Amino acid sequence: MSILAWIVLGLISGFIASKLVNKTGEGVVLDIVLGIVGAVVGGWLFATFGMSGVTGVNLYSMLVAVVGAVVVLFVYHAIRRA
Repeated sequence: MSILAWIVLGLISGFIASKLVNKTGEGVVLDIVLGIVGAVVGGWLFATFGMSGVTGVNLYSMLVAVVGAVVVLFVYHAIRRA
């Protein structure tokens, strides 16, 4: 995927995940960063369990990225509170 596609996927998945985790966004830049990291983490998690990871800008990849971003946000909030 291109860098622009990762940014778009990260923005959308980071926004959705931040709304699921704490009902408020973390800010646009942090949502994008956490969403991109979440897409990578989600792709790794799904590949570890035998499923395909992020395959492009599509609904399945969005699901993978949102799951990964939720995991990243939980870890982020746990570290920030400590």
